[in-house]
Amino acid sequence: MKKFLLTILTLLGLSTLWIMAQEEEVEQLLREEIVNISPLYKPVIGFGSGVFNFYGDVRNNYINPTLGDFGYKFNVSSYLDQNQFYTLNLFFIYGKISGNERSLTDPGRNLNFKTDLVNFGANLEYNFDHLMKKNKYIRPFISAGFENIQFTPKGDLIDGSGNQYNYWTDGTIRDVPQPLNDLVPSNVLLRDFKYETDLRKKEENLGLGTYGQNTLAFPVEAGLNFKISDRINLKVASSLHFTLTDFLDNVSYEGTSVKGKKGNDLISYNYFSIHFDLFSEPKTLIVEKMFAEYEFDEVMLDDEDGDFVLDAADECPGTPYGVAVDTLGCPLDEDNDGVPDYLDKEKFSAPGAWVNEEGITLSEEEFLARLSLQSEAMKREDVLAYFNTIQEGFIAPRTEEIPAKFKEIDKDQDGYISFEELLEAIDQYFDRQLRLTVQDIYELNNYFFRQ
Repeated sequence: MKKFLLTILTLLGLSTLWIMAQEEEVEQLLREEIVNISPLYKPVIGFGSGVFNFYGDVRNNYINPTLGDFGYKFNVSSYLDQNQFYTLNLFFIYGKISGNERSLTDPGRNLNFKTDLVNFGANLEYNFDHLMKKNKYIRPFISAGFENIQFTPKGDLIDGSGNQYNYWTDGTIRDVPQPLNDLVPSNVLLRDFKYETDLRKKEENLGLGTYGQNTLAFPVEAGLNFKISDRINLKVASSLHFTLTDFLDNVSYEGTSVKGKKGNDLISYNYFSIHFDLFSEPKTLIVEKMFAEYEFDEVMLDDEDGDFVLDAADECPGTPYGVAVDTLGCPLDEDNDGVPDYLDKEKFSAPGAWVNEEGITLSEEEFLARLSLQSEAMKREDVLAYFNTIQEGFIAPRTEEIPAKFKEIDKDQDGYISFEELLEAIDQYFDRQLRLTVQDIYELNNYFFRQ
């Protein structure tokens, strides 16, 4: 009973797995992946960070494009054409720029400033794809646009105790002007680099007028886009921002206490940013099909002989129409004589009997006579059938005992090495499971036929 239940459960499990596999196969057949010829592109979001450098009247003594004041960029972009040659970018940049100028010969040129920058703007980007072979992973680009910049210049003019910085020609900073060094004792100060003084209000207090804290600027940019995946790009770029003001550092050619050079201020911004395409349609689409829409594969789903077993699984193709078949598509053979029932003229032949092509029982002499008429070598299954039959009927008396080295081959311990046991021993020899030599195999074969 336990074996019976285990068999039933195994069959049920295999049936369930087969059904699930069939359902999965049908589901795959009804889902087709196609190329999206005209995908709908949605805005791409980008975040980045970079370095500002200032080019104006108040400049650092040493300028390095990779060193400066940090700034952060947020970008929203969208393609303007289906070929993706042009991209519109809307951006927001927040950061700081600063300058610290030091002079030992001109006390009036010891200047410093720092200002917040708040940029809102837009630019048009072009990527050269229709002029050069499109690279899948690296795409150069240029862009130009406009922006509004808000700024608030401040200076570090006093220390934490309220002492004003006075720059002496010996390179020190003191709390009194240098011309009074013989009259008033002085103390050396160190800058705290805290930009506490609003330089714009300082100009107002001196009666020199004021200026606006917004300016229009025109950014020009060049860089490379690196493809990380279909949805993620990395951008590395450098931009120049041409402003329409000369007051970012509170020094101008006219209108401030310190006179600068002619020309507006310039800002550079070198940055990298990462961009996420989260909302665009994919480049490939999965199309759900109904059965009526599906084009069936004749090779896989055809049943040429009409026995209700598909050709892909039919082990006996060409069965005559109307003949009863098993699950493999083969005609039924109730007496297992190798002749299907629809051709068998002797429906219930004895088990193991020799039969002809019509399923009629043959005697041993008739069977051997038919074999002798064959021009080809005897088939292994015919030899096996012959020996099985003669074993069931008559076994010749044995004149010698099985040699000791062959006793393990006699599996059923009946004192006789059958044909099946001989074949199994030969298979085990080639699988190296028996400790026999080639000479032993010859002796075993000779012994078998002497039995």
